[in-house]
Amino acid sequence: MGDRWHVEVDRALCIGSAQCVHLAPDAFHLDSAMQSHPSDPEPDANERVLKAAEGCPVEAIAITLLGSGEPVFPPEE
Repeated sequence: MGDRWHVEVDRALCIGSAQCVHLAPDAFHLDSAMQSHPSDPEPDANERVLKAAEGCPVEAIAITLLGSGEPVFPPEE
């Protein structure tokens, strides 16, 4: 079985650019206030979700390993 992630969007940082929706339309959606939400906050690890987090212009998306909380993105310094 592969890794599972916990995905969070910091809505205080989110500017509604929709880059996450464009890069991973099955994984993110915008609400009526143009704030991003993960469609599934505990998805299987996958490249599309990671690319969406990396593509966020304000780094509002955080990904950690489910269970351990080890950071996936943004990486620890």
